[in-house]
Amino acid sequence: MAGRMGRAAAVCAVLGVLWWATVRVAWLGVGCEDWGCLAPSVGLLVVISLALLAGSVRVLERVDVRPARRVALVAAGALVVFRLAGEALPSWTSRWADLAAAGAAFAVAGAVAAFVTESRVHRGWRVAAALTLVALPPLALALALARSPV
Repeated sequence: MAGRMGRAAAVCAVLGVLWWATVRVAWLGVGCEDWGCLAPSVGLLVVISLALLAGSVRVLERVDVRPARRVALVAAGALVVFRLAGEALPSWTSRWADLAAAGAAFAVAGAVAAFVTESRVHRGWRVAAALTLVALPPLALALALARSPV
C-alpha cells in the first residue's frame, strides 16, 4: 500500500508542477488585467485542469495505481479542498515557493486518493480521511479569523 501511495504522490507531484507551469504560461499569454478577461482566463484554467486530470488517469494506470479513474477523481476533490483551505493562508511573492506548494499539494492529494481508494483500507480509516478533508476549510478559516486583527 505504501508503494501505491508513493507512486500516486510522485505522479501527482509531477502533474502539479506541470499544472502550475502551464497555468502560469496561460495567464501570461492572456496578459490581461481587466475583468473582461476573467471568463476566458477561468475557462482556460478549467480546460488545462481537466486535460491534466484526464492525463493523470493514463499515467496512474501506467504506474499500476488502480482504479486510476477513481484515484484521479478523489485527488481532484482533495485538491479543491486544499485550495479552499489555502485561501486562508498568507500568500507569498516567491514563484519557487508557489511552485513547491503546488507540487506538495498535488502530491498529498495523490497520496490521500491512493489511500482512500485502496480496497484493503478499513472503512473507518476512509471515513476519517474524508472527515479530515471536510474539516480543513473551516479550520483554515477559523485560523485566519483568529490571526486577523479585529
